[in-house]
Amino acid sequence: MAHAFGTGLRGWLVLVPLRHVTAIAELTDAEAAGLGQWQVRLSRALHAATGCAKTYVAQFAEAEGFSHVHFHIVPRMRDLATELRGPKVFALLNQPDGRALSESQRDEIAADIRRYLESPGTMSTP
Repeated sequence: MAHAFGTGLRGWLVLVPLRHVTAIAELTDAEAAGLGQWQVRLSRALHAATGCAKTYVAQFAEAEGFSHVHFHIVPRMRDLATELRGPKVFALLNQPDGRALSESQRDEIAADIRRYLESPGTMSTP
């Protein structure tokens, strides 16, 4: 899991399988189950860390240089403009440097998420 680069949206995560695959159908049952558990755990962590109303989970693997399976786990903030909801949220990727989160801002949300995942009452591993 990593925070997406080039977005100003705090908490836009990318979940990647441990091995390189180019289609979901290539995942083993165990890999699919583990990734599904991580999607839920990270959604819960984002809710705790950002106060988001819900999370979007998307997988396309079509962008140049990113044709491997990876899941976008995107916090949908309560005040997100209507015209950016659903798949239109991808307009918030590839922002110019002045509008994208800095490395330290991405590290800060990652630390918040880690604290949630390591807190008592949450599963430490899927």
